[in-house]
Amino acid sequence: MQEIGIRELKQRASDILKRVREKRETITITYRGRAVARLVPVEGRETRVAEALAIWAEMDTLAQEIGAHWPPGVTAAEAVQEQRREL
Repeated sequence: MQEIGIRELKQRASDILKRVREKRETITITYRGRAVARLVPVEGRETRVAEALAIWAEMDTLAQEIGAHWPPGVTAAEAVQEQRREL
């Protein structure tokens, strides 16, 4: 991640925004050497949907793993109750 000062941002705003838009760079804006803002590319709907689908797929895999080791005849509510009793 690159840092640029406010003065440089003012002078080269179009070029900097082009880098963010086309190269998907994230740029930190500084004022007197301290970070004050960040320019980040906006994620499109497709990216968010793909990330959400990946998360759901991981959750499905985890559910299958838990199900493979779950004792037969025990409900989730019973398992939680049992854990509470142990505390």
